[in-house]
Amino acid sequence: MIADIKKRALHRARILEGQLRGVEKMIENEDYCVDILTQSLAIQKSLGSLNKLLVENHLRTHVAEMFEEGGSTRDAAIAELLKVYELSNNRS
Repeated sequence: MIADIKKRALHRARILEGQLRGVEKMIENEDYCVDILTQSLAIQKSLGSLNKLLVENHLRTHVAEMFEEGGSTRDAAIAELLKVYELSNNRS
């Protein structure tokens, strides 16, 4: 991984870990549902930020290398990105 992206991704993952622990406590304490939902949505937003960093790293490293190689490797990179795109659009 690119050092800067790795640093930011780890930071985001640690924030997510704390947010998820907070939601767990809110559920245990039977906090107001809308407050729990608000935190849950914040976690989803944070996951989106983490995913963006991971995609950026993948594009700048692996995909760039696969495109330079060309041929079937390039086609594999395109298929891989299409799969990620499909997964991102099939969320509930």
